[in-house]
Amino acid sequence: MKLQFDPNLDFQQEAISAVSDLFEGQEVCRTNFTVAPLRAMDGMFEGMDENELGIGNRLRLLDEDIHDNVQSIQLRNGLAPSETFDSLDFTVEMETGTGKTYVYLRSIFEMNRMYGFTKFVVVVPSVAIKEGVYKSMQMTEDHFKGLYDNTRFDYFVYDSQKLGQVRSFATSDCIQVMVINIDAFRRSFKDPAKEDKANIIHRPHDRMTGNRPIEFIQSTNPIVIIDEPQSVDTTDKSRQAIASLNPLCTLRYSATHVDKHHMVYKLDSVDAYQRKLVKQIEVAGIEVQDSHNKAYIKLMDVDNRKSPIRAKIEMDVIQKSGSVARKTKWVRSGDDLLELSGGRSVYDGYIIEDIYCEEGNEYISFTSKPEIIRLNQVVGQVDEDEYKRLQIRKTIEEHLDKELQLRPQGIKVLSLFFIDRVANYRWYDEDGLPQQGKYARMFEEEYRRAIGKPKYNILFEGLDLETATENVHDGYFAADRKGKWVDTPDTDRSRNSKKAEGAYNLIMKDKEKLLSFDSQLKFIFSHSALKEGWDNPNVFQICTLNETKSTLKKRQEIGRGLRIAVNQDGERVHGFNVNRLTVMANESYEDFARQLQKEIEEDEGIRFGVVEKHLFANMPVPAEDDGTRYFGMEASENVWTHLKDKGYIDPKGKVQDVLRTDLKTGEVDLPEEAQEHAQQIMVVLRKVAGNLNIKNADDREKVKLNKSVFLGEEFKTLWERIKYRTTFRVDFDPEKLIEKCAGEISKNLVAGRARFITRKAKLDVDRGGVETESVLESAAVYEARDYDIPDVIGYLQNETNLTRRTLVEIIRRSDRLEDFKNNPQKYIEQVAEIIKRQMRLLIVDGIKYEKLGDEYYYAQELFEENELYGHLSRNMIESEKSVYDHVVYDSDVEAQFARSFELNEEVKVYTKLPEWFKIDTPLGGYNPDWAVLLEVNGRERLYFVVESKGSMFSDVLRPAEQAKIDCGRKHFKALDNEVEFKVANNYDAFYQQAEK
Repeated sequence: MKLQFDPNLDFQQEAISAVSDLFEGQEVCRTNFTVAPLRAMDGMFEGMDENELGIGNRLRLLDEDIHDNVQSIQLRNGLAPSETFDSLDFTVEMETGTGKTYVYLRSIFEMNRMYGFTKFVVVVPSVAIKEGVYKSMQMTEDHFKGLYDNTRFDYFVYDSQKLGQVRSFATSDCIQVMVINIDAFRRSFKDPAKEDKANIIHRPHDRMTGNRPIEFIQSTNPIVIIDEPQSVDTTDKSRQAIASLNPLCTLRYSATHVDKHHMVYKLDSVDAYQRKLVKQIEVAGIEVQDSHNKAYIKLMDVDNRKSPIRAKIEMDVIQKSGSVARKTKWVRSGDDLLELSGGRSVYDGYIIEDIYCEEGNEYISFTSKPEIIRLNQVVGQVDEDEYKRLQIRKTIEEHLDKELQLRPQGIKVLSLFFIDRVANYRWYDEDGLPQQGKYARMFEEEYRRAIGKPKYNILFEGLDLETATENVHDGYFAADRKGKWVDTPDTDRSRNSKKAEGAYNLIMKDKEKLLSFDSQLKFIFSHSALKEGWDNPNVFQICTLNETKSTLKKRQEIGRGLRIAVNQDGERVHGFNVNRLTVMANESYEDFARQLQKEIEEDEGIRFGVVEKHLFANMPVPAEDDGTRYFGMEASENVWTHLKDKGYIDPKGKVQDVLRTDLKTGEVDLPEEAQEHAQQIMVVLRKVAGNLNIKNADDREKVKLNKSVFLGEEFKTLWERIKYRTTFRVDFDPEKLIEKCAGEISKNLVAGRARFITRKAKLDVDRGGVETESVLESAAVYEARDYDIPDVIGYLQNETNLTRRTLVEIIRRSDRLEDFKNNPQKYIEQVAEIIKRQMRLLIVDGIKYEKLGDEYYYAQELFEENELYGHLSRNMIESEKSVYDHVVYDSDVEAQFARSFELNEEVKVYTKLPEWFKIDTPLGGYNPDWAVLLEVNGRERLYFVVESKGSMFSDVLRPAEQAKIDCGRKHFKALDNEVEFKVANNYDAFYQQAEK
């Protein structure tokens, strides 16, 4: 098959025009020059024949003319204008997968057509990109000949063994394109004694009549195109090497520029996504649930800036609910992880001994455990190979599901696995015979398992499934002289080696073959060094199987599969319904999205949620002559200033929530001169502002005391009745406890096996940031038994203080001991929590409260000492009868109560009881909702503490909730201060109880 190229894509034409229009006003100018006379001028080209001719680029425009062109181009493309003009260095930014190579190759033909330029040098950073560019030129050759009336052109990859091509480059009168790796001309020399240290291109050569090959290139004044400049001209030597080519100008093309010289076109990752020019990304993150049978510890950071030295670790901790969750904690020498975990026995003996902070050698060690945990390392994790197997399984499933959808449309689906060690895919025995590595074995096992499912039968009709499994995957790796695959370290030097060139050559030559249904190969395993320079439009799944956490940047990882897919006719098939790239990540999708946004901000300079001064400059608006014009830079800056003055953005342009709120209502305050373009401006602002479903975090207010109520006699009287503290004593029946616990364990214990949870989400990229949506989940059981079996009764005895005999009886009667085998640690932790909860509930039945002495109470002054905050737009109601000027509520029920207290005249004073007002109970502290003083019939004063619940029925409330309410009722009864305790779901229900 042969890839087809659409010459009419608007975004590509915009990028091509941005470059070709730089030289508007230049006449078509081809200058013949004699090589030999140049020798007489400066000593170059010594010994060349005087009648040899060459063709070079010549520029007739003045710098100020080009500067005007640059600013005009920047205005129409919505870019910040170049205020100064100090060099002919221009930048084109295009997201990976949008055809930047096609764009700069076609720009060559446009500049030749418009201005007669013929000499072009494409500088690349690596073998991979060199091979990719050369392959692109081969694929587009017929396409460009058709577009440009068979214009003659030659292209070649610089080879120091074929210097005749350099002479032809200089002397030919047709378009000449030379592709050269920066490493081929970066090493120059000034000392003739060190001549052999330089690249051949810088050495005098007999075949070049004693001249240096670089001199032929210099003489042509070439237009230099730098592909991926962030990897090319990042050092002084590289920049000197580029300058040594004597370029007419330099054009830099990349998705991630470091130095942005005179930006003339920008199609960043956000634009590409919103215009559907790349695939939509979805991330499947794999997490482990309920695998807490070993001590999990990860060292995340060390800090010796203050004394004592501390370390940040991640570990499993028991929550108040009794469940176990992974939390981060700062620890110091001597800290006991058993205590920090909430008493999880698997951490017994893990006491921090040493925290070592030397950069590059950070670690923590323990007093009585052998483990030494280095930075970013983990102990107690599930078997890594189980992770990898599941990644492979899910990738295969995604692949086959997409085949079912896309094969009828003539689209072949490919999946790409990145690995960091060739031996994991293929290794060689003592006789040099190839053997399958663990990933190859895992793949074939999981592939056979998947294709056995009936839903995939249609994909394999008439095929031998065994043969299909063998031929469906293969590897692309560097090879040694004997043809054995070898690792390619991820360094510039190794990625530019001859060994690596073989691997890139192979995969590039197979690029079109892989797209055809005639090839059985669908799953590609290759080295992680293939992170740039190679991609394929029909890669729909990318899975990174590094043994350690992937060091690939997210943007590099997804870049291999962003291109729009093609069908069997080589035509692009557009739309997100087809173009979805699934990344199988070994982290949560939230973490992936967070890191991706961070990389986009760092690599592209995108400031999510920021309004730039030039944001509205290229907005087309009606002109007086019934045409259109651009809004303009000055008008754009005026709108920006107005937005800042109104508080819509901060001085750095960061969008504030007040702008999001007004955008949601469509009532943005704009300057008078921009009113007629208000709708267009708001469309632009919505793209930058991001998610409009906001929670206003900037209206946080400190609540003030209402002094007239706080110091009034009515509140003092109310507080005097409720302020005193109590203690309690309990008694319970052991037999009843055994029955209750056994029944609860039998009915409610959930101790299933540990599971891998795959959570998948689509990423939505806009100017507000990288958001996740449409989460799907699937589970897979983790079968490993790589942990020690804990002492069930011993653990429960420590947790509950019950006798072994009582505990054995509870376990026996529950008839759930078999569940212990599924997940021992989860079993004993849940059983312990159930027993403790039942103990607390049983205790409540026989609890008795007694008032402590008169000196034990909550002082009224605590209202002044403890600050209270709320959010005006979310949880505050203005108040005249309460202790505070606003009531801060926690639910809609509480909000209704507060409004009713304010409206009903029988309520004289009330307060939402603050969090520090606690009643001790066996189930923990209990904080009732309200203290209220009523005046009934204008005479009788009644004092109440009210618990506001959505339901008044005790059987609807959770047992722990109801038990605390029962304790509260007994507490106030013990105070004997004419205070009644009521539970109600609204004010009317409360008042009816009060009247009784």
